[in-house]
Amino acid sequence: MLQLSLLAIRSITVVNIILIAVILVWGGYDLYLRLMGKMSATTIEEDEFKEGMRKAQVLDLREKDEFRGGHILGARNMPYTQFKTLMTSIRRDQPIYLYDTKKTLSIRAAFKLKKAGFENIYILKGGFRNWTGKVKQG
Repeated sequence: MLQLSLLAIRSITVVNIILIAVILVWGGYDLYLRLMGKMSATTIEEDEFKEGMRKAQVLDLREKDEFRGGHILGARNMPYTQFKTLMTSIRRDQPIYLYDTKKTLSIRAAFKLKKAGFENIYILKGGFRNWTGKVKQG
């Protein structure tokens, strides 16, 4: 009986250690993304995004099927999976407005753009999932 209790305690301890490690890794990755985003781009609210998008390159980083399902009116689809190749078509003389479903791909794309010497990079806070402006289907 005592051996069974010790075995149960050891099992619970191992599970707790694994859970703590997972939480620490997840938290560390989230912190890394936030820092990378702050170094690479300015995150802006929807109102500011709407105001400036007429004079900017609006890039939707989601895959083509998601883009066809609905996207911000005037946005150009540039799937993140092809971003490195398509990056050469981005103009350096205009602001770059990025968005994806949430914000993760936008942060990664902004980091790549910053490393390549681009400036005036902006990310839509909350991503497309929180967008309330005009949307185009197809």
